Amino acid sequence: MITTAAVVAVAALIVLYVLALRCTAGLAVAGSALAVLAVAGTCTAAGLRPWNAVGSALVAAGGAAVAWVLGRSRRRRRAERAALASYRTGAASIPRFAALAERDRLAVELHDVAAHRLTAIVVSAAAAQRLADPDLIADALRHAADAGRRAVAELDDLADRRDRAGAPATGASLAEIASLATEFGADLHTTAGAVDTVPATTSAVAYRVVREALTNTARYARGSAVRVSLGGGPGLLTVTVTDGGGTAAEPDLGTGGGLTGLRTTVGTAGGTLSYGPTATGWTVHAELPSPEPPLPPPPHSAPRGAGALRRGRLSAAVCRRVRWPGCAPFGARTRGPVPRRQPLWRGPTALDWALVVLAVALSLGASLLSDDVPDSFRGVLAGLPFVLLSGLHAVPLGWRSRAPGAGLAAVLSALVLWWGCDRAGWTRPPVGDIFLVYWWVELTFVYSAGAYLPLRRGAFAPVAVAVTGGLALASGSGITGSRTVAWAVLTVLLVVPASALWWLGVRTARRRERRRVAAARSRELLERDAEAAVRDQRRLIAAGLLRTAHRHACDVVAAADAGRLDTVLAEARSGLAALRELLADLRARDGAVTPPPTVAGISALAARYGATVSYRGPRMAEPAVVGVAAYRVAAMLLAEGVTLTVLRGAAGVEVSGPLPAAPDARRQVRAVADAMGGTLTRTAHDAVRVWLPEVFPSRSE
Repeated sequence: MITTAAVVAVAALIVLYVLALRCTAGLAVAGSALAVLAVAGTCTAAGLRPWNAVGSALVAAGGAAVAWVLGRSRRRRRAERAALASYRTGAASIPRFAALAERDRLAVELHDVAAHRLTAIVVSAAAAQRLADPDLIADALRHAADAGRRAVAELDDLADRRDRAGAPATGASLAEIASLATEFGADLHTTAGAVDTVPATTSAVAYRVVREALTNTARYARGSAVRVSLGGGPGLLTVTVTDGGGTAAEPDLGTGGGLTGLRTTVGTAGGTLSYGPTATGWTVHAELPSPEPPLPPPPHSAPRGAGALRRGRLSAAVCRRVRWPGCAPFGARTRGPVPRRQPLWRGPTALDWALVVLAVALSLGASLLSDDVPDSFRGVLAGLPFVLLSGLHAVPLGWRSRAPGAGLAAVLSALVLWWGCDRAGWTRPPVGDIFLVYWWVELTFVYSAGAYLPLRRGAFAPVAVAVTGGLALASGSGITGSRTVAWAVLTVLLVVPASALWWLGVRTARRRERRRVAAARSRELLERDAEAAVRDQRRLIAAGLLRTAHRHACDVVAAADAGRLDTVLAEARSGLAALRELLADLRARDGAVTPPPTVAGISALAARYGATVSYRGPRMAEPAVVGVAAYRVAAMLLAEGVTLTVLRGAAGVEVSGPLPAAPDARRQVRAVADAMGGTLTRTAHDAVRVWLPEVFPSRSE
């Protein structure tokens, strides 16, 4: 007949399971701890002997661990299935957004090249025409011819180039920034030592910042004093361009979107851009990361396994072909902070440690629940070997998935040590009884060896467990005759179930590998589609946008060579107007296409909010579930004008941004991170850092 205690225990386990399934890890742990304390308190209040109360608490902890494993595992599987479904739904838009990213990149460069040159031509030609000074007119014609030819060459280069990243490949140096400042009549100030070791990629972005800011001063602040400042500190370059106000040189010189595109460029490079009016004029300020040179790879280094090599090639292919925002060269190593791994009590690793709690509960707890405490617990010193051996036999379960070989060796060593203590008469009950009751620990490691170790390394596991288990069983008091023969017979009998479990683990590993290969093939097909879409977009822009800007630039050169200043001015103005119209038409073609739920898609999502995304770390081919989780977190953190930082590494993705104002949004962000086994950390100034680890990042798959 079912007792009341059994009903209460089952109900409590169901509640703990639901808590682990529905709530975050912290609440689930707190609920389990309260349940264990309630059991201990109830047993103490009922007058049970101390060891019985401790045993009841340990058994309750084991039951809570089982509920934790089941609830958290299902929570994780549900989150992964939902993420994969979302990824499959949005994957169709990846080629479309690869084309849009290429279009936006070329449009930004077109704006930088053509708008900068044509604006300078308009300003100088209009001033010369207004003053009617022959020398100024001659200088304006020479400047127009020179600037027009540079614009034509740059547009030709832009049309022909095929492998371009988000940052320009001009290799602009700080010396060219100084020349640019001189060309616009701006004062240049640099902080000593701050710009000595700036890498070429950083100086190229800084050049674009200065060029856009100086072009705007020529448009809207004619006659004002302009100052360009370069400074910063270790690992940081700051660029500031200020003007003192002034008047517009000509009406309708702007093409629109220049600073917006510049903010995207700076964010893609891992920096931030701010701009706005001051008391007397306008200021543009950029902060760009200036890392030290990459560390050389260690000698004889190689990716860990074929899977890592395949992911590495895939990452390189994505960066080389698609050029998504934030794409850095594959294999780049930085000196920045290394993303942390998940804590032991959260995520997949916590499931292994829950098995440790279960093993301790079944060994120590069950022994302490007996009416008469076993001989092994009579006195502290007498019970110490049993407690220590139980711990040595249970704790290696925490390494089950991270280091199954070492964990199995530790478990078998503990069993052999137990056998030795048993032969010496130091422990009770006999080691054979211990093995029969807790053989599931060894079998768990046999399965893990098949699931996580290479075949040649894992094949030893069934034999090792059978030999050690046969030794433990052959030492029992019920064995008559030759114990050596009994050992051999028992070993053969134990090999059968151990081999079956090992083969089950091998099949699990093969299914996992097939899923990985299928995902890699699907990603490769998407890459091909995206590459084709990028080529089509590039041809479209080369046939339309570049041809229009190219024609006006050629007409400017022809008019300048012919000495027709009025035609130069008219063609330059017409070129700016056509460029403004074409860029506006491009921005109007975005439509209502939803960005793909990937890390790269965060930038397209941020553009709709007028926000900025700063990508840091090497471009990695993150798993689909991690990319979807990062996208969802970013969508919850985004607001108008905010800046998000996306830090990518080999172990996962970290998204940082301002803390959402709504409590519901904060809970949703925490829930997404928790379901992925990640963390949410509040930082200073009401900001949050959400860490999303790769699925089983520490497992040797």
